Amino acid sequence: MHDMKNVVRLLGVLPGLFAVGAMVNSSAAAESPTLSKIKSSGAITIGYREASIPFSYLGPDQKPVGFSLDLCAAIVERIKADLNLPKVTVNYTPVNSSNRIPLIQNGTVDIECGGTANDRKRQEQVSFSIATFVSQPRWLVKTEGGAKSAADLKGKTIVVTQGSNAVGFAQGVNAKEQLGLNIVQAKDHAESFLMLNTGRAAAFMEDDILLAGLKAAAPNPNALTFLPEGYARIYYGLMFTKGDAGFKALVDDILAKQMASGQFEKTYAKWFTSPIPPKGENLAFPLTETLKERIAHPSDAVD
Repeated sequence: MHDMKNVVRLLGVLPGLFAVGAMVNSSAAAESPTLSKIKSSGAITIGYREASIPFSYLGPDQKPVGFSLDLCAAIVERIKADLNLPKVTVNYTPVNSSNRIPLIQNGTVDIECGGTANDRKRQEQVSFSIATFVSQPRWLVKTEGGAKSAADLKGKTIVVTQGSNAVGFAQGVNAKEQLGLNIVQAKDHAESFLMLNTGRAAAFMEDDILLAGLKAAAPNPNALTFLPEGYARIYYGLMFTKGDAGFKALVDDILAKQMASGQFEKTYAKWFTSPIPPKGENLAFPLTETLKERIAHPSDAVD
């Protein structure tokens, strides 16, 4: 009965909105459960990660900051305009790898502004925006070693972290390119990184953005170099409830417009090629060809 009252109230409001030419905006709210909820409550709940640098993490004042949070701030502004709301209260909820999908599914979080990979299995449970980042497993080497490509690693010892997807990628590359690698598995990323820095391994394979963070935090980042090869593509996106076409259309439209105008690249530069809080480190991670491709042709497709 309560739901019926809401419908009646909404239907009563719509004709007035149509009269002032807000047909597209009000119908967007009516067709989107998420936008309808935001319109009636005047609030949106954003899920953030506490340590996914530079996408989403706690800044020096313990407030959530990052690349994904900046993208979501533009989405909130668009929601305010589309729903004709003078103010939208933004509530922040911390999420982690294990609870981020359930919190979207049960409606606690309206949109996750983190660093979550879009894949087919997750698409069965939630929806994703067009890709906001593309990562690839890559090799990090010591600059002084002189390696210029994966072929230069032939017959050498390389390290990967136990339990990481990179283990399978390294084994696949080794077999396909007949490199004769001695593949060693370290217990965690810190140990893998130590093995590379102490010369016990000639290269460390892992997700490129994770390696960029380790490199930036090293005493001498220039002592480490990425090899040019990248392997499987992993697409990141903003995550929200499945089946809400109206909300997805709004999110994708604002991101696509930012990509077309150059604003997306400015936001990217702020977080990936400039000093970032809290320590002023620079990830020195310029736009990759794979992300440039998605900026030119926005899509939520996955390989």
